[in-house]
Amino acid sequence: MTGPSELSAREIWIRLLLYPSHTLPTAAAPVLVGIGLALRDHIFAALPMLIAFLGSWLIHVGGVFNDNYELLRRHPHVPEHPELLQALQSGTLTFTGLRYAILTCFGLAVMAAPYMLSIGGMPALVIGVAGVASGYFYAGGPQPYVKHGLADPIFVVMFGIVAVVGTYYIAWAALHPAAFHGLDALLQMPWDICVIGLPVGALVTNVMLIDDIRDRHFDAVKGWHTFAVRFGLGGIRGEYLALTVLAYLLPLAFWLWLGCSAWIFLPLLTLPMAYKIWQAVSTLDQTKDLIMMSPRASYLSLIYAALLAVGVAMPVH
Repeated sequence: MTGPSELSAREIWIRLLLYPSHTLPTAAAPVLVGIGLALRDHIFAALPMLIAFLGSWLIHVGGVFNDNYELLRRHPHVPEHPELLQALQSGTLTFTGLRYAILTCFGLAVMAAPYMLSIGGMPALVIGVAGVASGYFYAGGPQPYVKHGLADPIFVVMFGIVAVVGTYYIAWAALHPAAFHGLDALLQMPWDICVIGLPVGALVTNVMLIDDIRDRHFDAVKGWHTFAVRFGLGGIRGEYLALTVLAYLLPLAFWLWLGCSAWIFLPLLTLPMAYKIWQAVSTLDQTKDLIMMSPRASYLSLIYAALLAVGVAMPVH
């Protein structure tokens, strides 16, 4: 097996830090739902939505970089990522390089602010600032919110509501240039855009819960009060199952009470995939056993979101 000292700088940055099989699907999932809602309401705007996705992904990646930076800086004695510790010792990875990467990600996201502000006004700016804050303060700042066990609800809200509403809003504002002057624009949005993305928010949060199961012993040493640390394996597995059940029951609620067509049940096609992941989560708890479950759960959220977007966009007859 390849040892930590054999990893190249490219492998460290791409496979361990950028982690595209994790960050790309979870960043894209809520954007797809927003696109589906926009297509339903005939307000699709390609360029603003593409920039919204790139900004979402950059913020997500910047948050992942910052998480690893803070872990290595504040807890160098915790062998959560031995490859990164080895890379620091050998000079393949440096704190300066990590800081530059974090600033680059958040900086590129901020560079889109003038364009988004010109289209969507202050609501677009507020949504962007909320995204950057949630990415940075996950593990950064004097009181990281993950330390206080707040990551789970924040992830549900950010990926299930804010990212979806932000994607829809920027498309709506691009086609209604006279209506970007404040909160009134947001109040004109259909209210269902705040709930349609909740199942995706639940599934994206489950990706983090898998990591929390794997890292629970390290998180306890770091003083992070995650659900796994506070309530043990039984507690976090219960939370994972509850979020999964919620994700697969919500399409029924959308059909019954939001007037969606039967196409809204398309995401149920992912149930076999969700069940296989649950089988692993409910029986395994070691890093080597769960290491592949995080990307699989990420792709589950993406596929579910794509099917949900199609279901939402299909007309009701």
